[in-house]
Parts: sequence; C-alpha cells; structure tokens
Amino acid sequence: MSSFSTATSFMFLCFFFLNLPFSKSLFKSPPINAALRRAPRQLSVNYYAKSCPQVESMVGSVTSNMFKEAPASGPATIRLFFHDCFVEGCDGSILISSKAGNKELAEKDAEDNKDLAKEAFEGIIKAKVVVESKCPGVVSCADILAIATRDFVHFVGGPHYQVKKGRWDGKISKASRVHQNLPQSNSTVDQLLKLFSSKGLTPEDLVVLSGAHTIGFAHCKQFVNRLYNYKGTKKPDPYMDPRLFKALKMSCPQFDGNIDIVAPFDVTTPFSFDNAYYGNLEAKLGLLASDQALSLDPRTKSLVQELAKDKPKFFKAFAAAMEKMGGIGVKRGRKNGEFRKDCTMHHM
Repeated sequence: MSSFSTATSFMFLCFFFLNLPFSKSLFKSPPINAALRRAPRQLSVNYYAKSCPQVESMVGSVTSNMFKEAPASGPATIRLFFHDCFVEGCDGSILISSKAGNKELAEKDAEDNKDLAKEAFEGIIKAKVVVESKCPGVVSCADILAIATRDFVHFVGGPHYQVKKGRWDGKISKASRVHQNLPQSNSTVDQLLKLFSSKGLTPEDLVVLSGAHTIGFAHCKQFVNRLYNYKGTKKPDPYMDPRLFKALKMSCPQFDGNIDIVAPFDVTTPFSFDNAYYGNLEAKLGLLASDQALSLDPRTKSLVQELAKDKPKFFKAFAAAMEKMGGIGVKRGRKNGEFRKDCTMHHM
C-alpha cells in the first residue's frame, strides 16, 4: 500500500478491468501463547469515559483530514494496525523509531515493514498530539491506532464498529521478531492457518480479515514470481486470469522493474471497501498467491464463496474479526506496558 501518487501509476490496470465482463458466479509457527489466546476482558468501549471522553472525536478530526489530503492513509493505516497486532500484540510497538547506536532495529525498520506508507505513521502521530493537548498522559498510542483504523475502514465505505479500548503501549519493539509473525505474499493456506491460530484466530477470521485487501496496493515484488516463475516452474501461475496476467506483465517486468510500481489488491473496485475481493478470487483475479489460495483450499473456499455473495455478512463478520484481532496480546500494567507521550519513543 504505497503512496497515492505511486498508485496512479497503476490506474490503467484498474480501468482495464473495470470494463471487463466479470462472472458473478510460512514458516514454522510460533508456539501458541496462552496470554495471546486469553480474551482481554479489561478492554471496554467506555474505557476513557471519565479520563478523556472526547478521545474518539479528537482522533476523528485528524483521520478525516488525513483521508481528504492523502487517501492512501486509509489502507495504509489498516495495514499498520494488522502489522502491529501480529507482532507483540496490539501495543503500538510498530510506531517506535530505532535508536541511533542500538544494535537491534525497532519493528518499523524490519524488512517486512519497509513498505508501510509514511502517511499511516504521520496520522497516528498527529492524532496523538491532539489527544495529548487535552488529555495528557492518559490515552495510549495503541488505542489511538485502533480508533484511527476503525475510522479509515468507515471512510473507505466499510462498516462502522465500536472500538474497545484500554490497551497500554508495549515496551518491546524488535525488528527480529517481525518476519515470522506476519503473513507473507506467498504463504500457503497451511502456513496462514498456523500463524492465525497462534494469535488465537480461527480459519474464518483468516478469510474475513484477508478481506481488508478489498482496498490498497501491493508492490510488484510481492507477486512478480506469479508472473514468471510460479513455484519454481519458470511459468506463470495457472490460477491467474490471463487478462490479469497480461496487464500485470506490462508494468512488472521480470528483472530491473521500477520498484515503486504498485497494483491494486482488488482490480475491480480498488478504492472502495466492499466484498468484490472475494468475487475476484473466484474469478482468478487475486493479486497475491496467498489471497488466491483461499479460494482453492477446501478449508477456506466455501467461506470465500459465501462472502462473495453477501456484502452485509462480510461487513458484520469483518467488524467482529477486527474487534477480536484488536485484543491480541493486549498489555496492561507497568510491568509490561507504558503510556507514551510521544508514540515514537519509549516513555522514560
């Protein structure tokens, strides 16, 4: 999900597909951590009712401006929240900047997070400044990220849901912990199921949360192997519609391509949050191998088919799955958490 200006480089692809007659019709998983699996009872919608009652409207004033000025901040923030929650839990650890002189880089500087758009980080930092001006030292960066993500889901046409709050900011942010905890663009369904299970998420959650790819963009490097050397065959992926293959090949050469070129995850309605992502998978129009695999595996295929037909069902399921994901590895108390005044620096 790159910057909006970069995204325009691939707009021809979107329009190429908008006019097509579409049919209607990892790695060793980390051990399951009991703390991750336990339902975070301490989160509540009214957590800041007394200490900072206006927190949602303050964050909303920033997110609505960001969305008008930089629409890419929408999908970028949603992706930021996913990457935060899957590594160390939803604790704002992805917002920490690496310290000069430290041997260990912070999470945000891990290879897997290099493509996270700067607009997403900027939006959270701006929202934190506004919140701190009225409620100093009260609201965590982790909760601000959760609220902002919900706002952006709604701005791009997705469901509006209540955000439970009460997360503390985490004290650990290490680049070395990122790769094995994030889904990869070529992950198999087995790898995805293991990873999601290790976070306390079900196969249904996997399919529903993957629907976030109804908006946003991926760089060529995430899918170039599908075009030229699928699983080492030196041939394209047979599970890709030839029209999509042809259009992607035009912008993503096998070697020495422009690393800034991006393609939309959802080639039919790339800028709106809807259930077209699932219909695309059925029509072999998924961009990433990990997405397309969901429509091929018997464990996930039937839910892909159901959600392709039923947008209200997808919206309801997505809101519930986001709440569930937002409870992964929540930190509480001074031993494991802090309230940062500056989201990019550990509280001293």
